[in-house]
Amino acid sequence: MKFEIEGKVGISAPRLAQISRAIKALRSYGPSSYASLTSESGSYVQVAGGGVTCMVEHFDAGTRTRSRAFHDKPNPVFPDGTILAFRAGNIPMRCDEWFMSMQVVDIFSAFLNNASFPAYVHWRPAPGF
Repeated sequence: MKFEIEGKVGISAPRLAQISRAIKALRSYGPSSYASLTSESGSYVQVAGGGVTCMVEHFDAGTRTRSRAFHDKPNPVFPDGTILAFRAGNIPMRCDEWFMSMQVVDIFSAFLNNASFPAYVHWRPAPGF
């Protein structure tokens, strides 16, 4: 596995503590606003944003599909169409696609350990892919 954080040196064979620390430090307005964890097969999970405004995507190299994470608790503060603005660009989001950094750590942990994603995480095709 390789863990990459915007503006920092990538980490081969990362430990969960390193991933957790980096994800909790992400900020959409900061020097590091996105990160990814890539397996040897080329599959990955990636996060953009930070804190309580995170977006997560998953790419499955075997099926060549990219999916966006969502959950069952839409956020009324961020209605459909709210823009996640971060250093790599602006992404329109749906109200059920906003995650907190601790949830992102859970998702990355599952991917790191080749385990099932948390039960509260669902996937839909990523827009524009």
